[in-house]
Amino acid sequence: MFLKGVSLECLIGMVRTDFTQLRNGSDLLKRGFARMQQGGVIMDVVNPDQAAIAEDAGAVAVMALERVPADIRRDGGVARMSHPDMIQGILDCTSIPVMAKARIGHEGEARVLESMGVDMVDESEVLTPADPYFHINKNAYSIPFVCGATGLGEAVRRIHEGASMIRTKGEAGTGNLVAAVTHARRIDQEIRQIQSLDDDGIQKVTNMIVQRYNVLADASEMPGLHPMTPFGAIDDDMRNGIQSILLEVKEMGRLPVVTFSAGGIATPADASHMMRMGMDGIFVGSGIFKSTDPKTMADAIVLATAHFDNAEKVTEAMAMMLGKPMKGDELETLEIRYDQRGQ
Repeated sequence: MFLKGVSLECLIGMVRTDFTQLRNGSDLLKRGFARMQQGGVIMDVVNPDQAAIAEDAGAVAVMALERVPADIRRDGGVARMSHPDMIQGILDCTSIPVMAKARIGHEGEARVLESMGVDMVDESEVLTPADPYFHINKNAYSIPFVCGATGLGEAVRRIHEGASMIRTKGEAGTGNLVAAVTHARRIDQEIRQIQSLDDDGIQKVTNMIVQRYNVLADASEMPGLHPMTPFGAIDDDMRNGIQSILLEVKEMGRLPVVTFSAGGIATPADASHMMRMGMDGIFVGSGIFKSTDPKTMADAIVLATAHFDNAEKVTEAMAMMLGKPMKGDELETLEIRYDQRGQ
């Protein structure tokens, strides 16, 4: 289970949000677990040998999946949750937390992962979305979720739905940092704009964010009203929930959950750059295991992440690379943009 022997008192101390502001008690524990990963690197791994490389390098967690995103892009087809035997093999061989991916909106996959005892679920746009309208109701689960976002509105919706961690979507498997930078800058810009608003302005933004939940009704050609979502009715309670998150954002000057960077990180300098932009940690997979020397690259990215503001340490990390980083792709050449999935 995701607690892994950590005391309730320890978890409470790691969560900034006041208990009374959380929508249910388990949110406190789930956000606390996510905060424990702060400042670290989470690595995609496809087998026990890669999990050992990640753990030895000092990764705070691993993401168990059958193919790193670069191979998912290359192979095409429908990308689904990894086979339970593969995930169990990773769970059995490592002492650090293990995460796994479920398709956007796929409650069935998420339930399987929860029953297996993974520590966190990534509702991931890297896999083929299962629901074109809604994400998973993450509040209904006992384990924490991480979700991607390209802007503040998307991030707030995912937090309202129960996400305990947000990550930039980036463009996974490309070795190209530009999308992750774009999303980090956009979220930060929109947070600063929220801080400039009065109560009327916050209410206007609340209505803008809630409007996205009408996506299914808007797609219907039938008359009549049925303002329901997997997260409850589109009503004043939902608006109040969204507004309370926005007020937290305004007060804190950041998202009320930990925010990691993901998608396109391929060098230690990339990791340092995203941390200097205010990210709480780094997801990386293809950038390590598609390099010519994965073990050294893993060590180097962990070093650069831990010492992101120390130019000498980042230089040391860059100098550790004996081989070449992954080749990478220009975004204009991509047939599928993952970051446009699941708004």
